[in-house]
Amino acid sequence: MICDSAEAFAAALPRTGALIGADLGTVTLGVAVSDGLRSVASPIETIKRKKFTLDAARFLAISEGRACVGIVLGLPINMDGSEGPRAQSTRAFARNLSRLTELPIAFWDERLSTMAAERALLEADTSRRRRAEVIDHVAAGYILQGMLDRLGHLGRQA
Repeated sequence: MICDSAEAFAAALPRTGALIGADLGTVTLGVAVSDGLRSVASPIETIKRKKFTLDAARFLAISEGRACVGIVLGLPINMDGSEGPRAQSTRAFARNLSRLTELPIAFWDERLSTMAAERALLEADTSRRRRAEVIDHVAAGYILQGMLDRLGHLGRQA
């Protein structure tokens, strides 16, 4: 099930359980997971993209191995708020993924997530080579943390 808002996503989730997040690039897929109480996102892996079936199988294997109860995909919205080809590709990935899992899927505006990840890695004095290796799953961590923070805010309003 693809949720059209954070509120719909929150309603589709059990009260606790880890979430898995992804930063979908054309070459790689960065993956992050949260703790079961949904307070902290941790970057865990970058999958080298091959084809959808292989990418989805690896992503869902990570999800199952960590007992995740929901999926958050970074949606690459343009700075003017419009959606371009990359956003359409992400939505297509979500549609195809929803055929393979019962987990609710939500999108999170990923504008500037890669820039924030890059800045954090630079501040940590990470080498250029190491930054290239980890940037995608660090960006996935930023994306997932954004949704976690939003869900936490929704929970306080209830």
